[in-house]
Amino acid sequence: MNLLPMDIATALVTLFGGLAMFLYGIDLMGDGLKNSSAATLKRVLEKVTGNVVMGVLTGTLVTAIIQSSSATIVLTVALVSAGVLTLKQAVSIAMGANIGTTVTAQIIRLGAIDAGSNWLLWLFDTDTLAPVALVIGIILVMFVKTRSAKSVGDIFIGFGILFIGLNLMTSGVEPLIGTSVFEAFLGWLTNPIFGILFGLGLTMIVQSSSATVGMLQTVAQSTATAGVGSTITFAMAYPVIMGINLGTCVTTAMVCSIGNENKDSRRVGVTDIACNAIGAVLFMVVMGIMQANNVWGEEFWQRSADSGIIANFQTAFNLLSAVVLIPFTDQLVKLSMWVIKDDEEEPSRHPELHTLDKKLYISPVMAVSEATRAVSAMGAIAKENFSRGCKQLLDYKESEVPRIQEDEDALDQFADASDHFLIGLSKVTEQPDEDRQVDLLMQSVPNFERIGDYATNLVELGQRLKEEGCAFSEEARKELQLICSAVKEILDLTVDAFSRNDSEAAKAIEPLEETIDDMVLLLRNRHTKRLKSGVCSIGTGLVFIEALTYLERAADQCSSIALMMMARDNEAILQNHHDYLRQIHASEDDAYLAEKDRRRAQYIQPLMEN
Repeated sequence: MNLLPMDIATALVTLFGGLAMFLYGIDLMGDGLKNSSAATLKRVLEKVTGNVVMGVLTGTLVTAIIQSSSATIVLTVALVSAGVLTLKQAVSIAMGANIGTTVTAQIIRLGAIDAGSNWLLWLFDTDTLAPVALVIGIILVMFVKTRSAKSVGDIFIGFGILFIGLNLMTSGVEPLIGTSVFEAFLGWLTNPIFGILFGLGLTMIVQSSSATVGMLQTVAQSTATAGVGSTITFAMAYPVIMGINLGTCVTTAMVCSIGNENKDSRRVGVTDIACNAIGAVLFMVVMGIMQANNVWGEEFWQRSADSGIIANFQTAFNLLSAVVLIPFTDQLVKLSMWVIKDDEEEPSRHPELHTLDKKLYISPVMAVSEATRAVSAMGAIAKENFSRGCKQLLDYKESEVPRIQEDEDALDQFADASDHFLIGLSKVTEQPDEDRQVDLLMQSVPNFERIGDYATNLVELGQRLKEEGCAFSEEARKELQLICSAVKEILDLTVDAFSRNDSEAAKAIEPLEETIDDMVLLLRNRHTKRLKSGVCSIGTGLVFIEALTYLERAADQCSSIALMMMARDNEAILQNHHDYLRQIHASEDDAYLAEKDRRRAQYIQPLMEN
């Protein structure tokens, strides 16, 4: 069969144009699925038990829903880095992700439906389904204008574009069938080694196993229905599919794990590669032996491979590979630990602060969720360190200092890393609520960092007293214990409200902060009188006043965080924080005044009674 150069050029333009639309459709549909369900699926992953089978099922479910094994593995790596998942659990999820990604091929096979006169099949025919999906998607995106509607709309639009791309690819392939170049290509595919290398190389170039399988399905379906020339047989197709699975494990697992400081995170990538490589080798050996012995007959191996056959084999390959390898999960973990050995130094005490990997940008929803969790962990560490600082101020112990300093260093390092991560994240978020949350995180990190700094300041004051041989008077000691209790409580309220993302709970912070301000003024006046009367020395007096400053500032940071939390949903607060605070402090709001009175009775009244 000879084609004019113009015909070949037209066919190739149509083919690659269809491929471009197909890739964009997969990407758009995947983004919609991730944005609409990523936060929920993240919680599902976090609850995976030590049961390997449940891990495989969870990985399959998550990947099938978000249509991206890369996103599943990226999230799994982040959870391993945070210490939420063990390496064994992560390995089982990665196995499931390989099964879940085959759902795309099963969706693509809808394009091969021959509706005939059946109305039900006509509804599922892609010639009908694609435009209907596009219309629904456009209506949701352009007219409903809510975040959930946009995500669902993106799913429908991506679905429609995907099948239009497939149809274009089919239109581009059909004129090439029967040409000498196409026949030569089919000749090369008779060599299974070439088939594996072709599938692997093409997947690494395209960066999507779903897209590569979709291309194979399109070409195979076109040859199966063309009725001319050679066809892609099952014997040609299965090595390509195994090469595709090898390609996707390289492009996802390696990209997602190499460069990560956490050893277990990198081991997830190693085990994913091992699973795919072992599965491919086992299948090639078994399938080769079966083909050589003509098991199931020559007709089975030489039959035309249509879209459905390819989809079914890919699913069977990944499913059986997982079933075979599940009993050897412990051995796979040991293999990965042998390949990537532990460092001699002790692991970080706070793995939850090492989860902000830019690879999470693949799903902004996941990235925002993970960043929120990490910043919440930062707040909890700062709170605990501040509590230790208060104890050191009142009873200095040299043995406690290294632990406090280690946590302070961890907070500082996280603050630097999170700045870069959040700036990059702000450039990929698309939804207004995500933008507001990223803004909150960017402003909260330095506030939590300063609380950690004040903890070390209190430690230094305690050390100064120890070195100078000074001690607080009994009255000053009781006063410091009381105000430290108040600051610890406001820190508890702030970290709890932040971790639960509860703006309503944040409203209880300002009355306590105002009470702490009043306590500081009262205590400064009382301590000045003690200095004048000689009850306290100048050395302890200066330490007392400086300690009050750090305690007051820590409470101020809590007020700032609470204010930013409330500002996400209140434009008036966002525009002018100071005016809002003035209005609150001068307001006659019954709830605010009642809470303020309760706090004064709790903390101011005991001071007045002494």
